[in-house]
Amino acid sequence: MDNAQPPTPIEAVRALHAEYGLLGHHVLRVLAELASGPRSLDELIRRAGVSRRTVEQVLTAVGDDLDESGGVHRIKDFLLPLYRQEWSLDASSAVDTETGLDAEALEAMRGFIASGPPPESALDHVTATPETALRRAMWLRDNYDLDGKKILCLGDHDLTSLALSLVVPSAQVRVVDLDERILRHIDTVATERGFRVGTTHADLRFGLPPAVEGWADAVFTDPPYTPEGIGLFSTRAAECLAPGHSRMFLAYGYSPRTPALGLKVQQELLRLGFVFEAILPRFNRYYGAQAIGSASDLYVCQPTSHTRKLALRQDQAIYTHGPQSVEASGEVPAALPEAAAERLGAPVAELRRAGWTRPVRESAPAAFDLRADPGPWLLRMLLACSAQKVAFVVDNNHPDITSERSQSELRDLISAKYRLKLHRSTPDGKHAIVVAERAGTESAADFVLQRAHGKLGNVWREALIAQSEDLTKRQAREAVAELAPHRDDLELRLIDLPRHRIADVLRAITAR
Repeated sequence: MDNAQPPTPIEAVRALHAEYGLLGHHVLRVLAELASGPRSLDELIRRAGVSRRTVEQVLTAVGDDLDESGGVHRIKDFLLPLYRQEWSLDASSAVDTETGLDAEALEAMRGFIASGPPPESALDHVTATPETALRRAMWLRDNYDLDGKKILCLGDHDLTSLALSLVVPSAQVRVVDLDERILRHIDTVATERGFRVGTTHADLRFGLPPAVEGWADAVFTDPPYTPEGIGLFSTRAAECLAPGHSRMFLAYGYSPRTPALGLKVQQELLRLGFVFEAILPRFNRYYGAQAIGSASDLYVCQPTSHTRKLALRQDQAIYTHGPQSVEASGEVPAALPEAAAERLGAPVAELRRAGWTRPVRESAPAAFDLRADPGPWLLRMLLACSAQKVAFVVDNNHPDITSERSQSELRDLISAKYRLKLHRSTPDGKHAIVVAERAGTESAADFVLQRAHGKLGNVWREALIAQSEDLTKRQAREAVAELAPHRDDLELRLIDLPRHRIADVLRAITAR
C-alpha cells in the first residue's frame, strides 16, 4: 500500500523550477509577481512575460498557498517570508514596466490607446501596452539619431507613431495601414497635438503607395506572427528603406515550446537578406497573445545589398484568423460568377482577384472576388476600375453594406463616378453582389475619381482646367492649393489616401 504523501506547495514549486532547467527564471518571475501583490491571470502573463501554460503550472503548484478571490491571485501573507527566502524574491524581482518612462508622456499614450479603435482579430491585432509603445520610441531615440529622420510605421494599431512624436518631435513619421479606423484616429490625434505624422492607406498584399518606396530611414513594424506575415511586411519594409544606413525594427514573439515556428520566421528574415543586429527579448508587452506570454522580442535588422533584390512577391494569405487567414482558401463556387453575370447582364467566366496598385483598365463588364475584403477593398476597387459596369462579390456582412448609413456613405463617396446597386444575400445568405454603373456626371469630382492613380495635385488642377477653359495652369494650381483640405495630400495619389481624407477632397472639389 502506497502511503506517500502528496508534495507540499513549496515542494511542488521546487520540482517545477527544477523541471524548467535553464528557463527556471520563468517560474521565478511568476512567483515574484504573486509575492508583489494581487494579480489577475492576464496581469501575471503580461507582467511576467511567460506563456499562459507556464503561469497556470505555477498557480497549480502553489495551490493552497494562494489567496484567490475576485479573479486575482496572491501568495498568502503569512507565507510570503518563506517564499521570498526560498527563492530570493524581493521587490526588485517583479517586473516594473514603467521604469524610466516620462509620466506625462505615459499618461498621454494611455489616452491615445484608450480613445483608439478596438483590436480587429481578422487583422491579427493584439494591442501593445502604452508602456511598450513609449519604451519603443525612447529606445529608438536613445540608440539612433532620429532628429529630422524619416520613420515609417508599417501597420500601427499600437500607435507607435504617436509615441515617436511625443519623444522625438523633429522626426518625420508616416503610417501605412490597412485599417481606416486607425488612420482616422492617428490623423485626429496628430491634428490636435500638432504632430508631424502623415497617414497613407495600403493593403501590403497588393503593393505599396509609390510615395513611400525608398523613403524611410527606419521602418518599425509589428506584423502578423505567421512566417507569411513576417515575410510580407519585411518585404515591404525593404522596399521602403532608403539606401544607406537604414534599419528595420520588427516585433515578433514565439513560445519557447514551439521553437520550430521561430526558426521559420528567422529563416524568412534571413532569406530576405536581413542581418540580425540585435534581438531584445520580451521587449514588447501586450493585452493578449497569452500563448507567447503576452510578450514579443524586438528585432533590429540591417538590410544588405541583396535585400531589395530578394524582396519577392508574397501570397495574400498572411493572417491567423478569419477569412484572410493562411488556412482560409478554396475554390470559387460556380453560383457566384453566375449570380454576378445575371446582375451585370453580361457573361462572367470567372471572378477576378482584387488588386488596385495600378488602374484596372476594362471596357467590357467585369466581376471581382472580394469575399476576403476586411472593409477597405471595395472602395479602392471602385476607384481603380474604369469599366462602364462592374460587379463585386463581397461578404454579406461587409461593413459598407450592412446598414442604411454605411450604404449611403459609400454611395455618396463614389456618386460622381458610379451608381451602385446592392444585392444582399445573393446568391445565398453568405454573399452579396455590388454592381456599379458609370454615372456619367462629367464633373470635376468624376474627373478626379477616374484618375485616382495620378498625383492628386496634378489631377485636381487638370480637372479645374477641364471645367473652365479660360483658367490657366497657374491659376488652377493656386486654386487647388487654396482649396486642398490637407496640403501634403496633393503629393499623393487619391487611391492611397485614408478614406476620410478622400471624402474631404471630394467635398472640397464639389463645393467650388
